[in-house]
Amino acid sequence: MGITRRLMLGVTFAATIAAGVVSSNLPAFAWEPAKPIDFVIMAGPGGGADQIARFVQSVVEKHKMSPRPLVPNNKGGGSGAEALIALKGASDPDHSILVTLNSFFTTPLRQENLGIDIQTFTPIQMMGVDPFVLWVHKDSGITTFEDWLAKVKAEDGNYVMGGTGKGQEDSTVVAWMEGNYDLKIKYIPYKGGGAVAKDLAGQQIMASVNNPAEAKGFYASGDVVPLIAFSDERLPNLPDVRTVKELGKDFSYYNQRAVVGAPGMSDEAAAFYQALFTKVYESSEWQEYMKSESLEGLPMDAATQKEYWKTQVDRHKELFAAMGE
Repeated sequence: MGITRRLMLGVTFAATIAAGVVSSNLPAFAWEPAKPIDFVIMAGPGGGADQIARFVQSVVEKHKMSPRPLVPNNKGGGSGAEALIALKGASDPDHSILVTLNSFFTTPLRQENLGIDIQTFTPIQMMGVDPFVLWVHKDSGITTFEDWLAKVKAEDGNYVMGGTGKGQEDSTVVAWMEGNYDLKIKYIPYKGGGAVAKDLAGQQIMASVNNPAEAKGFYASGDVVPLIAFSDERLPNLPDVRTVKELGKDFSYYNQRAVVGAPGMSDEAAAFYQALFTKVYESSEWQEYMKSESLEGLPMDAATQKEYWKTQVDRHKELFAAMGE
């Protein structure tokens, strides 16, 4: 099994929960939120994490799942460091939850001075994993991955890509391509995947590595073209796009879409949120969202999430070492 396949499937996890119809309200709990819930997003507006948070918020509101609202709060600075610091220092851990990406693992590794120990955070729910795709503008003249490689090599360090920050998920994929295809790429950091997708559509950058959900609108309008997928198999929504594995590279990379609670959250509050996000996961709305946005289900209980976090940290260390970082 390749290193990045294990990045996604590093531990045994629960069987996928079948889609179901949610009930209007959760059963009574010993604890319920007494004020609006700070729903922190470790990325900027418009990106995949932001889209997911706001979709989840709408499902919770539609079905009256919580007595207090989820209030989205974008904190994408420092490759997610801003969000991690906010949760670590939350004055009210029982009303503070976080939508995470792989930067939940990678940012503490790359910025050890933050003093973040992710094992102190509270497992809530794994909502799914999101693949990555390499995109170019429709007017680039590039229609295949091989064309793209030739163009990047010809630019000799002047080829410009954008992404969500140094050390973020897409920059990891870009660094992998540089190392495995002997490329030199000029990388411009953004605060969110939405801004990256917009600037590619506006030809402010030459290419991006974005999740399908982030590029979906611009792909539908014909502004951007997918060249290669960094998934284990071809994506159902992009069936004509080859995977890098088909080209002989044992590599795939997925972004986790999970919800975690602040360190110090009470067991009672954790039980409330775990039940809440299980209901969201089981909802027909979320199951349809995963299909439409090319997400794969990866549900697991709280104990397994803790194991998964450790595995992800270990595997990212391996990946960074393999890339010479």
